[in-house]
Amino acid sequence: METAEPVTGDHVTEPLLPVLTAAEARAAVGYMNLLETLDLTPRGRAAGQLAAELARRIPPE
Repeated sequence: METAEPVTGDHVTEPLLPVLTAAEARAAVGYMNLLETLDLTPRGRAAGQLAAELARRIPPE
């Protein structure tokens, strides 16, 4: 029975950046809160709900 060659590859040694920094996330929450006040439709309310959920997940400054 033949065996396969070992799998080799490169490993990233540099730290990976988060999708958003905490400061960027706070800014996004602020814009979603503003959208909630300007858009009185269900979409505006949804933006406010999402902003509240995200704000709970962002680490404090």
